[in-house]
Amino acid sequence: MPGDRYIRWFDQIGLDDVPQVGGKTASLGEMYRALGSQGIHVPNGFAITSAAYREILDRADLWKPLRRLMDQAQKDNSQAEIAEEARALIYDAGLPDDLNEEISRAYLDLYEQYGPGLRVAVRSSATAEDLPNASFAGQHDSFLNIGDNDGLLDACRHCFASLFTERAISYRERNGFDHFKVFLAIAVMKMVRADLAASGVMFTLDTDSGFRDVVFINGAYGLGENIVQGTVDPDEFYVHKPTFELRHRCVLRRELGGKQQTLVCDEDLNSQEMHNIDTPDERRRHFCLSDEEVLTLADYAIKTEKLYSDRRGKESPMDIEWAKDGDDGQLYLVQARPETVASQKPRNQLKRYHLAEKPDRKSLLARGRAVGANIASGTLRKIDNARQLVDFHEGEVLFAESTSPDWGPAMRRAAAVITVRGGRTCHAAIVAREFGIPAVVGIGDDSGNLRDGETVTLSCAEGDIGKVYAGKIPFEVTTTELEGLRKPQTKMMINLGSPDQAFRLSALPCDGVGLARMEFIITEYIKAHPMALRFPKRVEDEEARRRITKLTALHESGGDFFIEKLSEGIGTIAAAFYPRPVIVRTSDFKSNEYAQLIGGRAFEPKEDNPMLGFRGAARYAHKAYEAGFALECAAIKRAREMMGLTNIKVMIPFCRRIPEAEQVLKAMAKHGLRQGEEGLEVYVMCEIPNNVVQIDAFSKLFDGISIGSNDLTQLVLGVDRDSDIVAFDFDERDPGVLEMIRWAIEGAHRNGIHAGICGQAPSDYPEVAEYLVRHNIDSISLTPDALLKTIEKVAAIEENRNASPNTGDDTAG
Repeated sequence: MPGDRYIRWFDQIGLDDVPQVGGKTASLGEMYRALGSQGIHVPNGFAITSAAYREILDRADLWKPLRRLMDQAQKDNSQAEIAEEARALIYDAGLPDDLNEEISRAYLDLYEQYGPGLRVAVRSSATAEDLPNASFAGQHDSFLNIGDNDGLLDACRHCFASLFTERAISYRERNGFDHFKVFLAIAVMKMVRADLAASGVMFTLDTDSGFRDVVFINGAYGLGENIVQGTVDPDEFYVHKPTFELRHRCVLRRELGGKQQTLVCDEDLNSQEMHNIDTPDERRRHFCLSDEEVLTLADYAIKTEKLYSDRRGKESPMDIEWAKDGDDGQLYLVQARPETVASQKPRNQLKRYHLAEKPDRKSLLARGRAVGANIASGTLRKIDNARQLVDFHEGEVLFAESTSPDWGPAMRRAAAVITVRGGRTCHAAIVAREFGIPAVVGIGDDSGNLRDGETVTLSCAEGDIGKVYAGKIPFEVTTTELEGLRKPQTKMMINLGSPDQAFRLSALPCDGVGLARMEFIITEYIKAHPMALRFPKRVEDEEARRRITKLTALHESGGDFFIEKLSEGIGTIAAAFYPRPVIVRTSDFKSNEYAQLIGGRAFEPKEDNPMLGFRGAARYAHKAYEAGFALECAAIKRAREMMGLTNIKVMIPFCRRIPEAEQVLKAMAKHGLRQGEEGLEVYVMCEIPNNVVQIDAFSKLFDGISIGSNDLTQLVLGVDRDSDIVAFDFDERDPGVLEMIRWAIEGAHRNGIHAGICGQAPSDYPEVAEYLVRHNIDSISLTPDALLKTIEKVAAIEENRNASPNTGDDTAG
């Protein structure tokens, strides 16, 4: 209202007003003004400026007493008692009459806008909070469910006093902020009734890898404090930004969380109480957001990131809070700030952790969500409440049900963190990232395997699943400077099966994925045999049928479950490397391996030699598996067309004969994957001698070959590669194998198609990589750990070859 000294409405403020209203409220004003016209809902409200805070201290003459308290805190390290005394000084000073009047008048205006059902949120907003170098949320107190003017005024007094919480004092000292150059403002805003619906946080990057091409959203029922505190395991969703902006509206990946509790408000308007209720099992089994709502939030996030990036003049990944209102059903943004942990990681440096020894299976104690990509060992210290933190020592592993902002000072001493509950954006995860320590959160029932005082090793270097092992396991750290790394002319790609690793590995200086294995996705995420999902009534085993029913409970059919899960796994890998090519190999289980899947024994023959039996292309048009292959094709089609990931190429394994190849291509076209449409390329594995002998004929059907050196070596030398007895005879460097590889490369080039290799040989043997380059192979696909050293090797080979071309006979390497 004109003439107010201390009140400014959201439509009057923006990011330039941080000194007056603090980072949180300035951001709310910026969003309210700039995003509302783009269809984004931001609740209205007003700021109580930092001038009000200073006026309180001036009139009560509190500056000197507070300075004495802060000096005393540094001397005797009794921050808890001193913080409580400092807060009491500010709260007891009360609010000046003119400030009281302005707040009450503004509240009445907000009440007239929203009506009798209005409840407000009162949120602290420090003038140095949420800046690029100060992002630790939760330092100061905020209050929800305020239903009248008296409650609002009291909450404001508590907010101003909360500038001196113990955690805020510790944070300012750690980050070099002067206690008396940081002031507190307050945001008073319509409270979104998420207690009647859902809420959560989202980031415009992947919080662990720093991968910037996704929006990462999580959510749970009720108010969002449960997610922050790690009280619940939230639902998680990913949306791929580049294809979303090309109008492909599809959720990339989702994971159902436990959502064990729902934080709700007291219905009494005179009460500010909030309490948790157990979420009914039926509700827990469903996602808290529909796909349409996830995509709406992704749209909000992308537009918010663009706004902040334009305002700051540089790319600005965002950390955003959202809430769904149970009254009007709308999705709201209630906070946004620049993300300051994952986005600050060096982009020209690659640091990778590796366990130096493969742990014994029995040593695996717990699994949960991995936070970070580090490894750490230490003594496990179980903490049940904040009082026990006094005895928590430097270098121990903190183990708790969940953590809270008050635990921040103690968590700085931890080597690692483990929590029973929580997702990758809970308080424990946020703090672990900021401190650069690994955390495994949400271990659930595995918590019973952990004992206070035992030595454990946490590994977050194996993908999205973090693991806790018994004992101290040695590990290695390798750091590679990517700047100045020579780039070979030969395309250097990686072999990859796990979607969990995709975002992290996308930072590697590679040209794409030369082999994306479907088998890992089926084993880890689907678990059931495709035919058992398609025809569950044909599964006689009752336990297998029960497990299939549980797996598919959220889907109309087992086939829909398979298509969604497989497309999400394939899509995650393709999104990570987009627009670089990703070559997806259709399933290449052997019959004995297929039989191990849930329900698999009902559909698989018993073979004496499955390595040479019913595998690869032979299955795809065969009546025993054609319905399963149809599901594989539908998943690839969904990833390419609905998700927009047209960088996916398809590769057919173990294709023995030309008629078989023709049948497979015909089956693919029947199932919606027609070669050439939407740029679809189809490759074939070159791993059978007949593929080499008839390279001209195979080249007329396929767009490229990828040499599978493992099977090719086995079949050229007649050696069972799984047999320990004749293992000494299995050698990809044998002159006969190398000659076959040369013929394959030359034949592919003679017919104008791509020639690559995705077998293990160039990863294990530098001399094989050298041989391939000398014969002008187009691409080499390697295990990720072998990529960098092979890139350097290949670049040197090419440099030497260009300087003095080889004219000698090198057919045998």
